[in-house]
Amino acid sequence: MDEDGNFIVIGAVNQAFGDRVETKWTGAIVSPESPVPVFGDKAPHTILEHFSPDAPLLPHLANKMLHTLPLPLPCNNYPMLFAPQQYPDANTDTRPSYPFHKAPIPDFLPEHGRQLQRPVRLHDWVEARGRIRVALEDEARVARFTFKFDALLPRALYTIMTLREHDLDPSGPTRPGPLGVPNVFVTDSSGRASFEAVLPDPFPGPDRPGGNRVINVVVLWMSSQMSYGGAIGRYGLGGDIHAQLKFPTPMFQDLQTRA
Repeated sequence: MDEDGNFIVIGAVNQAFGDRVETKWTGAIVSPESPVPVFGDKAPHTILEHFSPDAPLLPHLANKMLHTLPLPLPCNNYPMLFAPQQYPDANTDTRPSYPFHKAPIPDFLPEHGRQLQRPVRLHDWVEARGRIRVALEDEARVARFTFKFDALLPRALYTIMTLREHDLDPSGPTRPGPLGVPNVFVTDSSGRASFEAVLPDPFPGPDRPGGNRVINVVVLWMSSQMSYGGAIGRYGLGGDIHAQLKFPTPMFQDLQTRA
C-alpha cells in the first residue's frame, strides 16, 4: 500500500469493459474500497491511476513509500489460513499499515540492529531482477530450481513460494507452500543473492490423479524478517509477505516429472 492506504498493484488487474470483466497484467493504484466478489468470481478494481510497469515511473509514483497492508487484510476473499499449525487464529489479528522500514519484527529491540533503515520507494522495488533455471534429475523424479537475483532490497530476508495448479481453485483451494524447506535467502549489501532447492515430483502429468503441478514461483520480501517452516507466512500477501518477483503467466508447461 501507499501512504494514503491505496493498493499499489503490479500484476493482474481486473477492469470492466461493458458487461465484461477482463484481467490484464499491468500497473495501477487501486482503491481499498474496490468491490469484493465471492472467491472465484471477478469484479472490476476501482482504479485511481494506471501506469505501465515497463515504462519509467512518473516522479509522483516512483517516490511512493511502500507500506504493509493493515490487518485484517482489506479486500480479501481468499479462504486460506497460511500457517494453520503455528497461527490458527491469525485471521483475528488487527494492526495498522506500517512503512516497510518500520514493519513489526517480533521480539525486536533497537540494539538488535534493524538492517532496513530507510523508506522503500516504488522505484527501488521495481528494479529487482531474477533468473531461474529448472533441471530435471534422478530420471525426472525431482527438479532442481536455481535462482540468481539482482537489485533486491539490501541485507534483507527473502523467501520463495510455489504457486500450484489448484491453489486458487474455487472448488477446493490448496495451501501455497514454500519452494523447499528452508526456502530462505539473505541479500548482500547490493541486493544480490542466489538460491537453490530440489523438489520431489513438482510437475506431475495432467492425467495423474491428485496431481497439483507447480505453475509459478514467487519471490517474497519478509517484512517480519522471519520464515515459517512449512508455511509461506503468517497473514498472507501484503500482510507480512510481499511479492516482488513473479511470472505474469503460468510456467513450466513443457516439464513433466514422475513419482
